[in-house]
Amino acid sequence: MRFTLKQLRYLDAAGRTGSIANAANELSISQSSVTAAIDALEAELGFDIFLRMPAKGIRATPSGREVLAMVTRFLAEARGLENDLASVSGDPVGTLRLGCYATAAPFVLPPLLKEFARRYAGIRIEVREGDLTWVQEQLREGEADIALTYRRSLDPGLDFVPLFRARPYAILSSDDPLAANAEVYLADLCKLPMVILDLPQATQYYSSLFQERGLKPRIAHSSKTSEMARALVAGGFGFSILNICDPTNQEAVSGYACRPIADDIEAPFFGIAQPGGARRPAIVERFIDMCKAMAAQGVFDGLTVFPVRYPQKTVEVAP
Repeated sequence: MRFTLKQLRYLDAAGRTGSIANAANELSISQSSVTAAIDALEAELGFDIFLRMPAKGIRATPSGREVLAMVTRFLAEARGLENDLASVSGDPVGTLRLGCYATAAPFVLPPLLKEFARRYAGIRIEVREGDLTWVQEQLREGEADIALTYRRSLDPGLDFVPLFRARPYAILSSDDPLAANAEVYLADLCKLPMVILDLPQATQYYSSLFQERGLKPRIAHSSKTSEMARALVAGGFGFSILNICDPTNQEAVSGYACRPIADDIEAPFFGIAQPGGARRPAIVERFIDMCKAMAAQGVFDGLTVFPVRYPQKTVEVAP
């Protein structure tokens, strides 16, 4: 079978954008070039990869979806090879496609991106944010090289490098009487209305903290973002529970207080996920090594809220 890397890239773009015209625009080429690449590959394979639908773009056939998945994985490996070859003569260069759990991104990413840019000016980072389920899909589909996320509920086929533990904590209105306490219990929180994060896996996770103890929270409001959850809490609409906090928060200004939860609950690991068994390009290796070094230096300590009785330094030895 004969095909070129260029044809595979055209095919991948068409599959991702759902349109030959959109693929042509993304790649800055003519539509006829994209069509010719698809026709050539379909002729080699002996079946249609796409169904052409007038005025509706294209849709992958069942066999076409399998082809697209394999092409996406191959192109991800090819990008890693290209970056490695370009880096042979010196520091690594190229593009790192970094996925990140959206609620953690505003607090975890800035120090990492700043330090990485200082060390490796020749590397460009494309950041992609989404919920926990979306992040894993990005890794499986080859759309992200690595991702910053939680280890809980991670697919078995993904490898994980832990950076720090992010124990759940409560946020309360600064005016709430419970905010005067050094720590709070889940049973006391149940007496208040709850603002819950309404994202895949997150809602079930926060609800389970109560259910495992025979408690039932009074969910009054939900939010798709942690920023809105904090705003609702500050407005007196109830309490919420999150894992990663804003290290710059000032209660007098923000209107909400962060308090550790006194109950004996698990502190899930936050770290770096990547496709299992995949060869790590030099860019990925450098980024992971830098993150591990920063974790060892305590860079992420300000993002966590732990009761005094539980240690903050809970980073396990990373593989």
